[in-house]
Amino acid sequence: MFISVVIPTYNRLPILQKCLLALEQQVVAEPIDHYEVVLVDDGSTDATVAWLAEQAASLPHVRLIRQDHGGPALGRNRGVEAARGDVIVFIDSDLVVTEGFLLAHARALQAAWRRQGNRLCFTYGAVINTADFDNPTGERHKLRDLSWAYFATGNVAIDRALLEQAGLFDPAFRLYGWEDLELGERLRRLGVRLIRCPDAVGYHWHPPLSLEQIPRLIQVEQERARMGLVFYRKHPTRRVRLIIQYTLFHRLLWELLTLGGLLNERSLRPLLAWLIRRGQAALAMELLRLPLNRIGVRRLFQEARNPV
Repeated sequence: MFISVVIPTYNRLPILQKCLLALEQQVVAEPIDHYEVVLVDDGSTDATVAWLAEQAASLPHVRLIRQDHGGPALGRNRGVEAARGDVIVFIDSDLVVTEGFLLAHARALQAAWRRQGNRLCFTYGAVINTADFDNPTGERHKLRDLSWAYFATGNVAIDRALLEQAGLFDPAFRLYGWEDLELGERLRRLGVRLIRCPDAVGYHWHPPLSLEQIPRLIQVEQERARMGLVFYRKHPTRRVRLIIQYTLFHRLLWELLTLGGLLNERSLRPLLAWLIRRGQAALAMELLRLPLNRIGVRRLFQEARNPV
């Protein structure tokens, strides 16, 4: 088995360094023969490309593909096209993996292929969220780390031919969100099964919440709303409406939970600041999700009224 790890990246050099160095430490054993890391730089404006050139000798598995800024969907497609492996592993550039990460995916895939008599499956590894930059792999698994997404490219492995049969990622998803779950809908229609692989552990790093992040978080929700509509217009089903929260239930839910918008990013700011000062940034983030969800759902309904 030849594994190609495909990673799109954009201005994430500090955590990307940890990501790539961890991938260089992978255990290679049966059924893995070879592996490579196909890194697609999506027009980064930081020192990513220069650092990769400087560290080329210490990153022998890494191949760099460069593109103008076009979003992760286009980047992953470029990565798959350049890949030499028969199995594709997708992770994000802020994921730090354990040394047995690829081996766990490979053995779980091979076992499933033998069990099923075909390759209509993909493995979905564990993603543990952490704000600990110095020691991301020291984070414990938490209840909120559980995900019920069908195909999330933060940590999956899939047969390359099957991926190509499904049609890769839709480059119409140029902004944040949904390009992986949309591909997942096409895989589902092909009868592809999700195989959970808890031994393929990745630690997803993101900085602890600060008040300075709030404008960007609002922008992300607005982008997710726009891309959510792209998703729904491709797959106008009840299932997709629920996934993107494009229902009257969700609209009412977030209005009620934010008291009609009285609890918003401005009114909550003093409480958020107090929680952050007390070292409770994770709790502050959960509280902030209330107005963020309201913003996203309201934008979704607003965008839906615009002509295509």
